[in-house]
Amino acid sequence: MSELDKDARFTHWHASAMEATSSAWAEKRRLATAMRRVIDFLITSDAPEPEMRVAADNLERYAERLASHPKLNRYAGVAETANAGDAAAFFDQSPVIGLANPLAPPISLSSEGKEVRGSVTFGSAYEGPPGCVHGGWVAAAFDEVLGYAQSLTGKPGMTGTLTIRYRKPTPLKSPLRFEARIVRTEGRKGFAEGQLYAGDELTAEAEGIFITIDPGKFTALLEERMRRSGSQP
Repeated sequence: MSELDKDARFTHWHASAMEATSSAWAEKRRLATAMRRVIDFLITSDAPEPEMRVAADNLERYAERLASHPKLNRYAGVAETANAGDAAAFFDQSPVIGLANPLAPPISLSSEGKEVRGSVTFGSAYEGPPGCVHGGWVAAAFDEVLGYAQSLTGKPGMTGTLTIRYRKPTPLKSPLRFEARIVRTEGRKGFAEGQLYAGDELTAEAEGIFITIDPGKFTALLEERMRRSGSQP
C-alpha cells in the first residue's frame, strides 16, 4: 500500500471517529441500543393486540421521519474488521460489532499483542435451538473476530474460507468469550484460529483464511457502494 493510500485511509477513519464524538452520533448509538431492546422484548412479548398496534403505528411514523432526512454523505468507517487493516478503525456500522447498528449484538473486541479477545451476550433475537445461539450467528461472530485478528497484520483482507466446529450449544443471555489470533501468513494469505467459551466451557472453534486485497479493489467496491446508495465518498 502506498503512503498516499495510507494517508487517505487514516484521514477517512479519523474523520469518522471525530464524527462519532458528536452529539448526533452519540444519539445514533443511543437509538440503536434502544432498538436492540425493542427487538429483544418483541421476540418474547405476549403484549395484547392494542399495545402492539400502538407500537407499530409509532414505529411506522418514526421510520417515515427518518426517511425524510438525508443519508450520510459518505461511508462512515469500515463495516468489517478484516477489511480495515487497522484494529483502531471506526466500525460503528458493522452488523456484528457496530454500536450504531441495531442488528449487532454487539461484540466488544480488544487485543493485546497478537491475541484478540471478544465479549458478547446474545439476546432472544439470535436464538436457534431452544435457549441457544443460532449457529449462523456463531459463524458470523467468528468471521468478525478472526477478521479483527487479521486486521492486526496491518493488511486489509477478505475471508477466503471459514470453518466452524460446534462443540456444544452456545447459550443465549449468558456472557460469552471469544479468543483468536493469526497463527501464520503465507504470501497474501493469513491463517487465523479462534475459540468461543461460555464460562470455562468451549462451545465452538473456528479456522479462517483471509486473503489480502489490493487497496484499489477495495476502493472500487466502496465507490460502487456509494453509487448504489446515492451517497458520495
